[in-house]
Amino acid sequence: MTFSLDARAAHWGDRTAVVDVSEARRDEEAETIDRDRYSYAELAAIADRFAASLADRDVDAGDTVCVVSRNRVRVLALFFACRRLGATFAPLSHRLTPKTVSRPLERLEPAIVVTESAQRDLTRAVQHAKTVAFDELGRSGEAGTDLDSATDLESRSTDGTPLVTLHDDPGGTDSNRGADPDPDAAVTFSERAVEANCRAVVTTWGLGRADCTPLLLPLSAPDGLLRTALPALYSGGTLLLDRAFDPGDTLEAIRREPVTVLVGRRAELRDLAANDDADALGALEWVVGEGPVSEEVRNAFLERGVPVAGAYGCPACPTALAQPVGGGIGGDTEVEAGSTTETEPGDGGVGHPLFDCRVRLVADDSVVEGAGEGRLEVAGPMVADGASGSDDAEAATDWVATGDRFRRDEDGRYYPVDFEDDVAGAVDES
Repeated sequence: MTFSLDARAAHWGDRTAVVDVSEARRDEEAETIDRDRYSYAELAAIADRFAASLADRDVDAGDTVCVVSRNRVRVLALFFACRRLGATFAPLSHRLTPKTVSRPLERLEPAIVVTESAQRDLTRAVQHAKTVAFDELGRSGEAGTDLDSATDLESRSTDGTPLVTLHDDPGGTDSNRGADPDPDAAVTFSERAVEANCRAVVTTWGLGRADCTPLLLPLSAPDGLLRTALPALYSGGTLLLDRAFDPGDTLEAIRREPVTVLVGRRAELRDLAANDDADALGALEWVVGEGPVSEEVRNAFLERGVPVAGAYGCPACPTALAQPVGGGIGGDTEVEAGSTTETEPGDGGVGHPLFDCRVRLVADDSVVEGAGEGRLEVAGPMVADGASGSDDAEAATDWVATGDRFRRDEDGRYYPVDFEDDVAGAVDES
Protein backbone atom coordinates (compact mmCIF):
# COMPACT_ATOMS: atom_id res chain seq x y z
CA MET A 1 0.00 0.00 0.00
CA THR A 2 1.72 3.18 -1.17
CA PHE A 3 1.01 6.69 0.01
CA SER A 4 -0.59 7.84 -3.24
CA LEU A 5 -3.29 10.50 -2.86
CA ASP A 6 -4.35 9.93 -6.47
CA ALA A 7 -4.97 6.24 -5.73
CA ARG A 8 -7.00 7.13 -2.66
CA ALA A 9 -9.00 9.71 -4.61
CA ALA A 10 -9.73 7.14 -7.32
CA HIS A 11 -10.69 4.48 -4.78
CA TRP A 12 -12.52 6.56 -2.16
CA GLY A 13 -13.54 9.61 -4.23
CA ASP A 14 -16.23 11.43 -2.26
CA ARG A 15 -15.20 10.17 1.16
CA THR A 16 -14.33 13.08 3.48
CA ALA A 17 -10.58 13.39 4.00
CA VAL A 18 -10.34 16.68 5.88
CA VAL A 19 -12.78 18.92 7.71
CA ASP A 20 -11.53 22.47 8.28
CA VAL A 21 -13.12 23.47 11.59
CA SER A 22 -11.36 26.84 11.83
CA GLU A 23 -13.50 29.92 12.36
CA ALA A 24 -14.17 31.75 9.11
CA ARG A 25 -13.17 34.98 10.85
CA ARG A 26 -10.51 35.31 13.52
CA ASP A 27 -12.69 37.72 15.54
CA GLU A 28 -15.45 35.18 16.09
CA GLU A 29 -16.38 34.08 19.60
CA ALA A 30 -14.61 31.18 21.28
CA GLU A 31 -16.00 27.69 20.64
CA THR A 32 -17.17 28.81 17.21
CA ILE A 33 -16.23 26.46 14.40
CA ASP A 34 -17.00 26.19 10.72
CA ARG A 35 -16.93 22.91 8.86
CA ASP A 36 -15.57 23.07 5.32
CA ARG A 37 -15.29 19.53 4.00
CA TYR A 38 -12.74 18.26 1.52
CA SER A 39 -13.06 14.84 -0.05
CA TYR A 40 -10.06 12.77 -1.05
CA ALA A 41 -10.75 13.74 -4.66
CA GLU A 42 -10.88 17.45 -3.80
CA LEU A 43 -7.68 17.25 -1.78
CA ALA A 44 -5.99 15.51 -4.72
CA ALA A 45 -7.20 18.24 -7.10
CA ILE A 46 -5.67 20.97 -4.90
CA ALA A 47 -2.41 19.03 -4.71
CA ASP A 48 -2.44 18.67 -8.49
CA ARG A 49 -2.81 22.44 -8.96
CA PHE A 50 -0.04 23.13 -6.45
CA ALA A 51 2.29 20.66 -8.19
CA ALA A 52 1.69 22.31 -11.54
CA SER A 53 2.21 25.78 -10.05
CA LEU A 54 5.46 24.74 -8.37
CA ALA A 55 6.67 23.17 -11.63
CA ASP A 56 5.90 26.44 -13.41
CA ARG A 57 8.18 28.12 -10.86
CA ASP A 58 11.01 25.72 -11.77
CA VAL A 59 10.68 23.53 -8.69
CA ASP A 60 12.07 20.15 -9.69
CA ALA A 61 12.86 16.76 -8.18
CA GLY A 62 15.44 17.12 -5.45
CA ASP A 63 14.45 20.69 -4.54
CA THR A 64 13.23 21.74 -1.11
CA VAL A 65 9.89 23.51 -0.61
CA CYS A 66 9.51 25.32 2.72
CA VAL A 67 6.12 26.36 4.05
CA VAL A 68 5.40 28.84 6.84
CA SER A 69 1.83 28.32 7.96
CA ARG A 70 -0.50 27.17 10.68
CA ASN A 71 -2.57 24.01 10.21
CA ARG A 72 -4.36 24.47 6.91
CA VAL A 73 -5.77 22.09 4.32
CA ARG A 74 -3.44 23.67 1.79
CA VAL A 75 -0.41 22.56 3.82
CA LEU A 76 -1.49 18.94 3.44
CA ALA A 77 -2.10 19.49 -0.28
CA LEU A 78 1.40 20.96 -0.58
CA PHE A 79 2.87 17.83 1.02
CA PHE A 80 1.28 15.66 -1.67
CA ALA A 81 2.33 18.15 -4.37
CA CYS A 82 5.95 17.82 -3.22
CA ARG A 83 5.65 14.04 -3.28
CA ARG A 84 4.32 14.23 -6.83
CA LEU A 85 7.27 16.39 -7.95
CA GLY A 86 9.92 14.41 -6.09
CA ALA A 87 10.68 17.49 -3.96
CA THR A 88 11.24 17.73 -0.20
CA PHE A 89 8.41 19.10 1.94
CA ALA A 90 9.81 21.20 4.80
CA PRO A 91 7.16 22.80 7.04
CA LEU A 92 8.35 25.46 9.48
CA SER A 93 6.48 25.99 12.71
CA HIS A 94 4.18 28.97 13.06
CA ARG A 95 5.56 29.13 16.59
CA LEU A 96 8.87 30.45 15.25
CA THR A 97 9.56 34.14 15.66
CA PRO A 98 10.65 36.67 13.03
CA LYS A 99 14.11 36.39 14.58
CA THR A 100 14.38 32.57 14.47
CA VAL A 101 12.57 31.75 11.20
CA SER A 102 15.61 32.69 9.13
CA ARG A 103 17.86 30.06 10.71
CA PRO A 104 16.20 26.93 9.29
CA LEU A 105 15.79 28.69 5.95
CA GLU A 106 19.53 29.30 5.78
CA ARG A 107 20.23 25.64 6.47
CA LEU A 108 17.67 24.25 4.05
CA GLU A 109 18.34 26.56 1.10
CA PRO A 110 14.84 26.01 -0.32
CA ALA A 111 13.99 26.52 -3.97
CA ILE A 112 10.81 28.32 -2.87
CA VAL A 113 9.04 29.37 0.34
CA VAL A 114 5.24 29.13 0.49
CA THR A 115 3.57 31.33 3.10
CA GLU A 116 0.19 31.83 4.72
CA SER A 117 -0.74 35.48 4.22
CA ALA A 118 -2.30 35.69 7.69
CA GLN A 119 1.12 35.06 9.24
CA ARG A 120 2.22 38.59 8.40
CA ASP A 121 5.01 38.96 10.97
CA LEU A 122 6.69 35.72 9.94
CA THR A 123 6.06 36.35 6.24
CA ARG A 124 7.76 39.75 6.39
CA ALA A 125 10.74 38.14 8.12
CA VAL A 126 11.21 35.58 5.33
CA GLN A 127 13.97 36.97 3.14
CA HIS A 128 14.03 34.67 0.16
CA ALA A 129 14.33 35.23 -3.56
CA LYS A 130 11.30 33.06 -4.28
CA THR A 131 8.37 33.49 -1.91
CA VAL A 132 4.77 32.83 -2.86
CA ALA A 133 1.55 33.01 -0.86
CA PHE A 134 -0.86 30.07 -0.89
CA ASP A 135 -3.53 32.17 -2.62
CA GLU A 136 -1.22 32.96 -5.50
CA LEU A 137 0.04 29.39 -5.72
CA GLY A 138 -3.51 28.07 -6.03
CA ARG A 139 -4.55 30.60 -8.70
CA SER A 140 -1.56 30.12 -10.96
CA GLY A 141 -1.42 26.34 -11.15
CA GLU A 142 -3.18 24.40 -13.88
CA ALA A 143 -4.05 20.85 -12.91
CA GLY A 144 -2.77 18.06 -15.07
CA THR A 145 0.97 17.86 -14.56
CA ASP A 146 2.06 14.64 -16.25
CA LEU A 147 4.20 13.18 -13.47
CA ASP A 148 4.00 9.53 -12.58
CA SER A 149 4.03 8.90 -8.84
CA ALA A 150 5.74 5.53 -9.20
CA THR A 151 8.57 7.16 -11.18
CA ASP A 152 8.86 9.85 -8.48
CA LEU A 153 9.29 7.22 -5.78
CA GLU A 154 11.90 5.35 -7.79
CA SER A 155 13.83 8.57 -8.47
CA ARG A 156 13.71 9.67 -4.84
CA SER A 157 14.89 6.28 -3.61
CA THR A 158 17.97 6.35 -5.84
CA ASP A 159 19.04 9.98 -5.49
CA GLY A 160 18.57 10.15 -1.72
CA THR A 161 16.09 13.04 -1.77
CA PRO A 162 13.99 12.95 1.41
CA LEU A 163 10.25 13.46 1.22
CA VAL A 164 10.05 15.38 4.52
CA THR A 165 12.40 17.54 6.56
CA LEU A 166 11.21 18.49 10.06
CA HIS A 167 12.71 20.88 12.59
CA ASP A 168 12.46 20.90 16.36
CA ASP A 169 9.08 22.24 17.45
CA PRO A 170 9.46 25.47 19.52
CA GLY A 171 6.37 24.37 21.46
CA GLY A 172 7.89 20.99 22.24
CA THR A 173 9.23 21.96 25.67
CA ASP A 174 5.86 21.02 27.20
CA SER A 175 6.13 17.47 25.91
CA ASN A 176 8.54 14.93 27.33
CA ARG A 177 11.12 15.25 24.58
CA GLY A 178 14.16 15.93 26.69
CA ALA A 179 16.16 19.10 26.01
CA ASP A 180 14.74 22.38 24.78
CA PRO A 181 14.13 22.52 21.02
CA ASP A 182 16.99 23.59 18.77
CA PRO A 183 15.80 25.63 15.75
CA ASP A 184 18.89 24.47 13.85
CA ALA A 185 18.22 20.75 14.39
CA ALA A 186 16.39 18.89 11.66
CA VAL A 187 15.57 15.31 10.70
CA THR A 188 14.80 13.94 7.26
CA PHE A 189 12.43 11.15 6.27
CA SER A 190 12.42 9.28 2.97
CA GLU A 191 9.13 8.31 1.39
CA ARG A 192 9.57 4.78 2.68
CA ALA A 193 10.20 6.09 6.21
CA VAL A 194 7.05 8.22 6.03
CA GLU A 195 5.02 5.21 4.93
CA ALA A 196 6.62 3.02 7.61
CA ASN A 197 5.52 5.52 10.27
CA CYS A 198 1.98 5.50 8.91
CA ARG A 199 1.83 1.69 8.77
CA ALA A 200 3.16 1.35 12.31
CA VAL A 201 0.66 3.82 13.77
CA VAL A 202 -2.29 2.38 11.86
CA THR A 203 -1.35 -1.18 12.85
CA THR A 204 -0.69 -0.41 16.50
CA TRP A 205 -3.91 1.47 17.17
CA GLY A 206 -6.13 -0.18 14.58
CA LEU A 207 -6.97 3.04 12.72
CA GLY A 208 -9.37 2.70 9.81
CA ARG A 209 -11.71 4.57 7.53
CA ALA A 210 -14.35 4.90 10.28
CA ASP A 211 -11.96 6.88 12.48
CA CYS A 212 -12.07 10.64 12.81
CA THR A 213 -9.44 12.62 14.73
CA PRO A 214 -8.77 16.31 15.38
CA LEU A 215 -5.19 17.48 14.91
CA LEU A 216 -4.07 18.98 18.23
CA LEU A 217 -0.45 19.60 17.20
CA PRO A 218 1.20 21.59 14.39
CA LEU A 219 1.68 19.90 11.04
CA SER A 220 5.30 21.02 11.33
CA ALA A 221 5.83 18.84 14.43
CA PRO A 222 6.98 15.22 13.94
CA ASP A 223 4.15 13.81 16.06
CA GLY A 224 1.63 16.16 14.46
CA LEU A 225 2.48 15.10 10.89
CA LEU A 226 3.75 11.52 11.22
CA ARG A 227 1.81 10.27 14.25
CA THR A 228 -1.55 11.95 13.60
CA ALA A 229 -2.27 13.68 10.28
CA LEU A 230 -0.72 11.40 7.67
CA PRO A 231 -1.70 8.09 9.38
CA ALA A 232 -5.32 9.31 9.48
CA LEU A 233 -5.27 9.89 5.71
CA TYR A 234 -3.20 6.76 5.06
CA SER A 235 -5.94 4.65 6.65
CA GLY A 236 -8.75 6.40 4.78
CA GLY A 237 -10.04 8.19 7.87
CA THR A 238 -11.02 11.81 8.45
CA LEU A 239 -8.80 14.54 9.88
CA LEU A 240 -10.22 17.65 11.58
CA LEU A 241 -8.03 20.73 11.15
CA ASP A 242 -8.06 23.90 13.23
CA ARG A 243 -5.53 26.66 12.63
CA ALA A 244 -4.09 26.12 16.09
CA PHE A 245 -5.15 24.15 19.13
CA ASP A 246 -7.93 25.62 21.26
CA PRO A 247 -9.56 23.33 23.85
CA GLY A 248 -13.00 24.91 23.53
CA ASP A 249 -12.98 24.62 19.74
CA THR A 250 -11.76 21.02 19.93
CA LEU A 251 -14.56 20.05 22.33
CA GLU A 252 -17.11 21.76 20.07
CA ALA A 253 -15.75 19.78 17.12
CA ILE A 254 -16.09 16.56 19.13
CA ARG A 255 -19.73 17.40 19.79
CA ARG A 256 -20.48 18.07 16.13
CA GLU A 257 -18.34 15.47 14.35
CA PRO A 258 -18.05 11.68 14.90
CA VAL A 259 -14.62 11.94 16.53
CA THR A 260 -13.26 8.57 17.68
CA VAL A 261 -9.68 9.24 18.82
CA LEU A 262 -7.50 12.03 20.19
CA VAL A 263 -3.71 12.08 19.86
CA GLY A 264 -1.89 14.73 21.85
CA ARG A 265 0.78 15.70 24.31
CA ARG A 266 0.31 16.21 28.01
CA ALA A 267 -0.51 19.93 27.70
CA GLU A 268 -3.34 19.44 25.21
CA LEU A 269 -4.90 16.56 27.14
CA ARG A 270 -4.62 18.51 30.40
CA ASP A 271 -6.36 21.56 28.88
CA LEU A 272 -9.17 19.43 27.45
CA ALA A 273 -9.73 17.56 30.71
CA ALA A 274 -9.84 20.80 32.71
CA ASN A 275 -12.33 22.55 30.39
CA ASP A 276 -15.85 23.23 31.65
CA ASP A 277 -17.24 21.33 28.65
CA ALA A 278 -15.02 18.26 29.19
CA ASP A 279 -18.05 15.96 29.28
CA ALA A 280 -17.92 16.02 25.47
CA LEU A 281 -14.86 13.78 25.77
CA GLY A 282 -17.17 10.89 26.63
CA ALA A 283 -17.95 10.49 22.92
CA LEU A 284 -14.38 9.32 22.23
CA GLU A 285 -13.36 5.69 21.85
CA TRP A 286 -9.76 6.15 23.02
CA VAL A 287 -6.96 8.67 23.57
CA VAL A 288 -3.23 8.54 22.90
CA GLY A 289 -1.05 10.65 25.18
CA GLU A 290 2.65 11.37 24.81
CA GLY A 291 4.58 9.73 27.63
CA PRO A 292 3.12 8.83 30.99
CA VAL A 293 -0.01 10.93 31.44
CA SER A 294 -0.66 12.23 34.96
CA GLU A 295 -3.16 10.28 37.04
CA GLU A 296 -5.47 13.28 37.30
CA VAL A 297 -5.71 13.74 33.54
CA ARG A 298 -5.97 10.00 32.90
CA ASN A 299 -8.80 9.72 35.41
CA ALA A 300 -10.66 12.58 33.76
CA PHE A 301 -10.91 10.42 30.64
CA LEU A 302 -11.43 7.10 32.41
CA GLU A 303 -14.36 8.51 34.38
CA ARG A 304 -16.02 9.16 31.03
CA GLY A 305 -15.30 5.63 29.81
CA VAL A 306 -12.37 6.61 27.57
CA PRO A 307 -9.11 4.58 27.85
CA VAL A 308 -5.79 6.40 27.53
CA ALA A 309 -2.80 4.79 25.82
CA GLY A 310 0.70 6.04 26.53
CA ALA A 311 3.20 6.58 23.73
CA TYR A 312 6.75 7.81 23.32
CA GLY A 313 8.55 9.34 20.39
CA CYS A 314 11.45 11.61 19.54
CA PRO A 315 12.08 13.83 16.48
CA ALA A 316 13.93 11.04 14.67
CA CYS A 317 11.22 8.46 15.46
CA PRO A 318 7.89 10.18 16.20
CA THR A 319 6.33 7.02 17.66
CA ALA A 320 8.78 4.43 18.94
CA LEU A 321 6.90 2.94 21.90
CA ALA A 322 3.18 2.66 22.51
CA GLN A 323 0.39 0.90 24.34
CA PRO A 324 -2.02 -0.64 21.80
CA VAL A 325 -5.64 0.42 22.15
CA GLY A 326 -8.61 -0.08 19.89
CA GLY A 327 -7.71 -3.37 18.29
CA GLY A 328 -4.12 -2.77 17.27
CA ILE A 329 -1.10 -4.90 18.06
CA GLY A 330 2.21 -4.27 19.77
CA GLY A 331 5.54 -3.98 17.99
CA ASP A 332 8.24 -6.65 18.06
CA THR A 333 6.35 -8.57 20.75
CA GLU A 334 3.00 -8.55 18.89
CA VAL A 335 1.02 -7.91 22.06
CA GLU A 336 -2.69 -7.78 21.39
CA ALA A 337 -4.78 -4.93 22.77
CA GLY A 338 -6.30 -5.92 26.08
CA SER A 339 -3.66 -8.54 26.79
CA THR A 340 -2.79 -8.96 30.47
CA THR A 341 0.90 -8.69 29.55
CA GLU A 342 0.49 -5.17 28.20
CA THR A 343 1.42 -2.14 30.28
CA GLU A 344 -1.34 -1.42 32.74
CA PRO A 345 -2.96 2.03 32.38
CA GLY A 346 -1.58 4.46 34.91
CA ASP A 347 1.56 2.50 35.78
CA GLY A 348 3.82 5.04 34.08
CA GLY A 349 4.71 2.78 31.17
CA VAL A 350 4.52 3.43 27.46
CA GLY A 351 4.25 -0.14 26.23
CA HIS A 352 6.30 -1.95 23.63
CA PRO A 353 8.10 -1.01 20.39
CA LEU A 354 5.87 -0.34 17.42
CA PHE A 355 5.71 -2.58 14.39
CA ASP A 356 8.92 -2.19 12.34
CA CYS A 357 10.69 -0.28 15.14
CA ARG A 358 13.69 -1.83 16.89
CA VAL A 359 14.81 -0.46 20.25
CA ARG A 360 17.59 -1.17 22.69
CA LEU A 361 18.92 0.19 25.97
CA VAL A 362 22.57 1.21 26.30
CA ALA A 363 24.40 1.74 29.60
CA ASP A 364 28.15 2.21 30.09
CA ASP A 365 28.70 1.71 26.34
CA SER A 366 27.11 -1.74 26.50
CA VAL A 367 23.74 -3.02 25.31
CA VAL A 368 21.47 -3.93 28.23
CA GLU A 369 20.08 -7.46 27.97
CA GLY A 370 16.78 -8.39 29.61
CA ALA A 371 15.32 -6.20 32.34
CA GLY A 372 17.35 -3.11 33.13
CA GLU A 373 17.83 0.61 32.62
CA GLY A 374 19.70 2.68 30.06
CA ARG A 375 19.55 5.24 27.28
CA LEU A 376 17.06 4.35 24.56
CA GLU A 377 18.24 3.90 20.99
CA VAL A 378 16.01 3.23 17.97
CA ALA A 379 16.46 1.79 14.48
CA GLY A 380 14.37 0.51 11.61
CA PRO A 381 12.60 1.69 8.46
CA MET A 382 10.45 4.25 10.30
CA VAL A 383 13.43 6.09 11.81
CA ALA A 384 14.62 9.31 10.16
CA ASP A 385 17.22 8.80 7.48
CA GLY A 386 19.56 11.30 9.09
CA ALA A 387 20.02 14.68 10.63
CA SER A 388 20.06 17.81 8.50
CA GLY A 389 23.24 17.99 6.48
CA SER A 390 23.97 14.28 6.68
CA ASP A 391 25.19 12.61 3.50
CA ASP A 392 24.57 9.12 4.87
CA ALA A 393 21.76 7.66 2.76
CA GLU A 394 21.84 4.50 4.89
CA ALA A 395 21.26 6.36 8.18
CA ALA A 396 17.96 4.54 8.75
CA THR A 397 19.88 1.28 9.27
CA ASP A 398 21.94 2.78 12.11
CA TRP A 399 21.01 3.03 15.76
CA VAL A 400 19.88 6.54 16.69
CA ALA A 401 20.27 7.76 20.27
CA THR A 402 17.15 9.43 21.69
CA GLY A 403 18.96 10.85 24.72
CA ASP A 404 16.22 9.59 27.07
CA ARG A 405 16.57 7.02 29.85
CA PHE A 406 14.14 4.10 30.11
CA ARG A 407 13.58 1.11 32.35
CA ARG A 408 12.56 -2.23 30.82
CA ASP A 409 10.83 -4.89 32.90
CA GLU A 410 10.93 -8.68 32.55
CA ASP A 411 8.05 -8.66 30.06
CA GLY A 412 9.74 -6.17 27.72
CA ARG A 413 7.63 -3.18 28.72
CA TYR A 414 9.27 0.25 28.77
CA TYR A 415 9.00 2.98 31.40
CA PRO A 416 10.50 6.46 30.78
CA VAL A 417 12.72 7.21 33.77
CA ASP A 418 13.46 10.81 32.80
CA PHE A 419 9.81 11.82 32.87
CA GLU A 420 8.51 10.13 36.02
CA ASP A 421 9.43 13.18 38.12
CA ASP A 422 7.77 15.47 35.55
CA VAL A 423 4.45 13.64 35.89
CA ALA A 424 4.63 13.62 39.68
CA GLY A 425 5.40 17.33 39.62
CA ALA A 426 2.44 18.01 37.37
CA VAL A 427 0.12 16.25 39.85
CA ASP A 428 1.56 18.21 42.80
CA GLU A 429 1.18 21.48 40.89
CA SER A 430 -2.48 20.69 40.17
